[in-house]
Amino acid sequence: MRVPFGVILVLALSGGADMGGADILVCRCGAEPTLPPRDLGPLLRPILDRHNLPGMVAAIIQGDQIVAIGAAGVRRRGGGEKVAVADRFHLGSCTKSMTATLCGMLVEEQKLSWETTIADVFPELVSKMHPAYRTVTLRQLLTHRSGAPADLQAGGLWDRLWHHRDDPVKARQMLLEGVVTRPPEARPGTKFIYSNAGYAIAGHMAERLAGRPWEQLMRERLFKPLGLQSAGFGAPGSDRSVDQPRGHTEAGNPVDPGPNADNPPAIGPAGTVHCSISDWAKYIALHLQAAEGHPRLLKAQTFKVLHTAPEGQDYAMGWSTTSRPWAGGKVLTHAGSNNMWYCVVWIAPRKDFAVLGCCNQGGGAAAKACDEASWALVQYELANRP
Repeated sequence: MRVPFGVILVLALSGGADMGGADILVCRCGAEPTLPPRDLGPLLRPILDRHNLPGMVAAIIQGDQIVAIGAAGVRRRGGGEKVAVADRFHLGSCTKSMTATLCGMLVEEQKLSWETTIADVFPELVSKMHPAYRTVTLRQLLTHRSGAPADLQAGGLWDRLWHHRDDPVKARQMLLEGVVTRPPEARPGTKFIYSNAGYAIAGHMAERLAGRPWEQLMRERLFKPLGLQSAGFGAPGSDRSVDQPRGHTEAGNPVDPGPNADNPPAIGPAGTVHCSISDWAKYIALHLQAAEGHPRLLKAQTFKVLHTAPEGQDYAMGWSTTSRPWAGGKVLTHAGSNNMWYCVVWIAPRKDFAVLGCCNQGGGAAAKACDEASWALVQYELANRP
C-alpha cells in the first residue's frame, strides 16, 4: 500500500458535540497548572461513535498549561487495548511547522538565511539543475511558493523513494535531484503549490549546513529542549504487540508498524513525526506563547516570520493563517494525515488558548470527526472560562 500524504489545511470548525467531563487527570505542559486538567474523554466518545472511528486524543492549552485532556476508543479496531493520553499519534503534515521552526534556529545562528538558495547549499548540482530552481529560496520552500511539485510521481521518483529507506539523508538527496533536474510546476514565487517535496528539500538544506541528519537535529534542537520525550518518526509502536495505537486506512483496516505504515523517510521534514498529545501540546504552547508576544527558543522576529504569510497568501511557514470570530481575530491552524492517521490544531492567540486533536484513522470520516471535535473543544473552553 503506497499512499502520498493527504492534508487538509483549514477546517470550517462548524458543528457541535456533547460537553461532559467529570474525571480528573494529572498532566502538565510547562509550568505547574493551578488546577488539574479536566477530562475530555466523555466529550470525545460520542464523536467516535458517530463517525465509527477507533480512537482519539485531544487537549486544550492556555499559555503553557494543559487545562483539559482526554482519550477515547481503542488502539486497534476490534481490539481491547484502550487509547490512553500517553499514547503516541502520528502528526503527518503538522510536522511542517516543526521543520520551519528548526530552520528558524539555523537562521538565527547564521547557518542559513531565509534567502539562502538551493544553489547556495548544493553547488555541485548547479550544472544539472533546471535554471528556475537555482534561485529558489528557503523562504519560498517553506511557504509553498518554490514551484516544487505537489506529487513525486514523475520519472518514477516516488517508487524509488519507497525502496530507499536505509539512509534518510541519501534519500532526500535523491529526492532533491529528482525534483530540481526537472522543470518546476510553476515559476518560483508566482503560485502557491502545497508541496511535501519543498519541505523535504528545506530539511535537506538544514541537514547539509548543520552537518547532521534532520532527524538528529529535530531531537537535539527541538524535542530535547521542549521535553518531548515521546517524540519520534514514522508509525509509533512495535509490530510484536499493540503497545501503541495502530493507524487505520479510510476503510478502517489497521496497519501494523513497518514500511507500509508511513510514507518514506525522504519526506520526513514534511510529515513523519509522532508523539503523545501532551508532548505535542508542549510544542503548540511554544507557538501560542510566541504569538502572544512571549517567545521562547527563538526571537520574536523569527516567530513573526514563521507566522506571517506572504502578501496575498494565507499560508505562512507550516501554518495556515486565517481569522475566526470565536478567536477574536487571527488564528494559526494546520491539519495532517498520511491517510492512516489524522490530526488538527487551532491556535487562538487573542483568546490565549489552543485546541488540538488526533485520530488513529485517515480519510474523510476522520477529518470530519476532528473538525467536530475541534469545534466542541472551542465551545467547551469558552464555556468553562471564569
